[in-house]
Amino acid sequence: MKNVVILGANGQIAKLVRQRLLAETDDHLTLYLRNTKRLGNVDEARETVIEGDVNDYAKLSSAIENQDIVYANLGGQFEPMAKNIVKAMTQLNVKRLIYVTGLGLYHEVPGEFGRWLEESIGHEVMEDTRRAAKAIEDSTLDYTIVRAAYMNNDEKIDYELTEKGEPFKGTIISRNSIADLIVKVIKEPQLHSFSSLGIAQPGTDGDRPMY
Repeated sequence: MKNVVILGANGQIAKLVRQRLLAETDDHLTLYLRNTKRLGNVDEARETVIEGDVNDYAKLSSAIENQDIVYANLGGQFEPMAKNIVKAMTQLNVKRLIYVTGLGLYHEVPGEFGRWLEESIGHEVMEDTRRAAKAIEDSTLDYTIVRAAYMNNDEKIDYELTEKGEPFKGTIISRNSIADLIVKVIKEPQLHSFSSLGIAQPGTDGDRPMY
């Protein structure tokens, strides 16, 4: 049994991961989110719920303490949240981090799609995301950064991965596919250690997301 804290536990991918971990493992889950009323039913034998913001360092630290794996699936201004996570994990000697973000961290998206991506998301937002990832990569944590293509709610699990330094492939990905990758890493924490992975559905290359 592992102790896993999910930061941003009400997110769409986080809910998929939570369901699968409860069904497929005996791990104990700590669900950390800003509004606990959103969660609905909780398995009190397997789940601990903490209401808090990742920007609240004291509350975040209390959630991370004694965990084996931290899985972060967040929205907002990323750099301060990433720095808080790194600081808390480092101080508490919690090493394993799974951090979900978007594509384009390293200007790795080729061609017209890469140009459109930077323009549509906005340079400042992209730079904030890049600074957050750099804070993680510059730390001593054992991280897996997941750089996701444009997401949809397709039921199927179908994905290919690219490593840092490789051109990003594809334009879209199902949330179920991202959840599958995360669950695999939580089950086997040695997988994709110290990695930054692009994830997209095979055969969806193009100048725009293939909706």
